[in-house]
Amino acid sequence: MTLPTRASVAAAPNFLANLEVARLFLVEQDAPSAGERFRKLKQALREMVSVLSWSPAGGRPARFLTSRSAQARLRAESVENLAAQAGLPNLREFVLGRYIVLYAHDESEVVLLALKHQRQLIYFTKDQVG
Repeated sequence: MTLPTRASVAAAPNFLANLEVARLFLVEQDAPSAGERFRKLKQALREMVSVLSWSPAGGRPARFLTSRSAQARLRAESVENLAAQAGLPNLREFVLGRYIVLYAHDESEVVLLALKHQRQLIYFTKDQVG
């Protein structure tokens, strides 16, 4: 029996910017506990990377892609551009407790595109965050 080939998993600059925004929010929300809460988020992200390396389609279909309103389509367009920049055809979401990770993938590659809290309506691109 041969094991399946593991997919490579990388983070896009936009994802890293979103992660920093999450860290800053945790500090603003409650500075004494921010370090521990951010450590837990990073641990969950490491576990997610492990899952995605073995099963790139392990997340759920990206829900915002089925939105039909003009406003939702405009919001989705910036995120779809991130996937196009990565050159990967499939968009999915991975739920990590209160956070949702948007990623693009094919059978051999996964690129983490964005991170948002479950209460955020949209994924932010680096241009919107900075």
